[in-house]
Amino acid sequence: MSKPFSDHDKRKQISVRGLAGVENVAELKVAFNRHLHFTLVKDRNVANKRDYYFALANTVRDHLVGRWIRTQQYYYEKDPKRVYYISLEFYMGRTLQNTMVNLALENACDEAIYQLGLDMEELEDMEEDAGLGNGGLGRLAACFLDSMASLGLAAYGYGIRYEFGIFNQKIVNGWQVEEADDWLRYGNPWEKARPEYMRPVKFYGRTEHTPDGVKWVDTQVVLALPYDTPIPGYRNNIVNTMRLFKVFADYEAYIKCQDKVNQLYKNPKEWTKMVIHNIAGCGKFSSDRTIAQYAREIWGMEPSLEKIPAPDEKLK
Repeated sequence: MSKPFSDHDKRKQISVRGLAGVENVAELKVAFNRHLHFTLVKDRNVANKRDYYFALANTVRDHLVGRWIRTQQYYYEKDPKRVYYISLEFYMGRTLQNTMVNLALENACDEAIYQLGLDMEELEDMEEDAGLGNGGLGRLAACFLDSMASLGLAAYGYGIRYEFGIFNQKIVNGWQVEEADDWLRYGNPWEKARPEYMRPVKFYGRTEHTPDGVKWVDTQVVLALPYDTPIPGYRNNIVNTMRLFKVFADYEAYIKCQDKVNQLYKNPKEWTKMVIHNIAGCGKFSSDRTIAQYAREIWGMEPSLEKIPAPDEKLK
């Protein structure tokens, strides 16, 4: 009588969730290796589980982008009534598995990851939980976005890109200990920064009546930088957008510095003088020279000028 499969053995079976087309699997494997090499600049000798997760996430994201762009083009052409869902909380959770299911890629991804000698569940566990909320209301907002995309509604979510998510909980000596959830420390492969749409936002201040009308003065200004995240519907090729804003509080210092640069640029003589000064100082303070000196004096090593062969050349 054969021995029953363990959970680990079951996971190693070919495509746990179903059969996948050979051409899809081969395509995913090529994209996975491309992202591992050219996006993460790693190879199998030095890559770890998190690197493999990012390679897989970027591979799945490739299948999102075309649908995302086509969806927005369709909305602009048809001009449907739009829904703007504004919330202080969006408890989106993990994105990888949800996206594979919605795009019908889970079978092919399972098979590709298996053929690459990796464990899908281990890679899925590497994803940080985007817990941008305290629970119920944030999760409800996330479900609304998923539902509206699956129903084909032209919907957009707007919120805040918190630097820290809901706290991590640990039990130490029988007591609950809360730690900050630094969910962005390794980056987020699903979002796209949109610095061209950065906007100043004013707080506090007062109104002042002038001959030109009422003005809002003595305000505290912060910068809001939007990050767009795709929200795919369930197997309908609809991908809506969630836009979260990162807040920068040093806007006034940035403006003052930029004004100083602009004024200096108007004086060609002074500007040219400073440019020449900087170029002349590069040789003295360049990082190459500093590292070379450090190598000689601290490590007792000489820099090597030997060239490494190109990827398509054979090593001697």
